[in-house]
Amino acid sequence: MKNYLYMLALALPAEIMADWEVNMPRGVTPTSEIAYDIHMLMFWITVVIGILVFGVMIYSIIYHRKSVGHQPAKFHESTKVEIIWTVIPFLILVVCAVPATKALIMMEDTSDAGITLKVTGYQWMWEYEYLEDGVNFFSKIDNESNRARRLNSGQNVNNVDNYLRNVDNVVVLPTDTKVRVLLTASDVIHAWWVPELGGKKDAIPGYVNELWINIKKPGVYRGACAELCGKDHGFMPIVVRAVPKMEYEKWVTLQKDNRVAETKGN
Repeated sequence: MKNYLYMLALALPAEIMADWEVNMPRGVTPTSEIAYDIHMLMFWITVVIGILVFGVMIYSIIYHRKSVGHQPAKFHESTKVEIIWTVIPFLILVVCAVPATKALIMMEDTSDAGITLKVTGYQWMWEYEYLEDGVNFFSKIDNESNRARRLNSGQNVNNVDNYLRNVDNVVVLPTDTKVRVLLTASDVIHAWWVPELGGKKDAIPGYVNELWINIKKPGVYRGACAELCGKDHGFMPIVVRAVPKMEYEKWVTLQKDNRVAETKGN
C-alpha cells in the first residue's frame, strides 16, 4: 500500500509535491524559486530516463530470455550503437545545462542591490551590519533555548517555542528589495543558510563571499549555520523577519535611536 501511495505521489503536479516534507521548499525569493524549478525539471528528466531504461531492461529480460529460444546478438564495435549512446546522453546534458547555467548566472548577479548586509560568523553567533543604514548587532541563540539545551536543566524542551531555532536579535529585512549579503568569519568556517530564502554560502575568515536575496512575502524565516564549526555548531540559528519597506524604515530609525540612547547612558 505504501509503495502504491508513493508511486501515486510521483504522478502528482510539482505544486502539490512542494508541500511534502520530503521535497525541498519552493521558497520566497527569485533564487529559491528558480532552484526549485530546476530541481523539479531534473527530477522529471531522471524519472523519464529511469522509466525508459528499466522498461527496456525488463522487456528484454522477459521476451529475450534463453528459455524462449532467443540467442545473444553477435556483433562487436558497432559504430551506429556507439554514436547513438554517445549523442543521446550529450543532448540530455545540454538540455540540463542550459537552464542550470542561466540560473547560476542570475544567482551570482549581486548588482543593483538596495541594501547591503554584512554577516560575520563567530563561535558561536552572528554579527549583522547594515552598511547603508549604520545599524549593527550580534545575534545568538535565545536564552530560553540555551537554558533548556543544557543537561539537567529541569526544563522541558517541548515547552520551548521554536526550540534551538530562535535568537535574541532577529534580522529584519524589507520585502521587494534586493539585498546583497556579504559573508565572512572571524575564526573558523561557518555557513549562512536560510532554506526558504534560497541562499547558502560559506563564511570564511579573511575572505568575503556574497549572495543576494529579494524576499517577496512578509514573514519569519529560520535557518542555521550549515558548516561544522565547533562544539556549539548546532546552536547557531538564524531568524530573518521580512517586513514591508515602511515598517523596515521605522525599525532602522528605532535601532538608531536606541544606539544614541545607549551612548548617552554610558
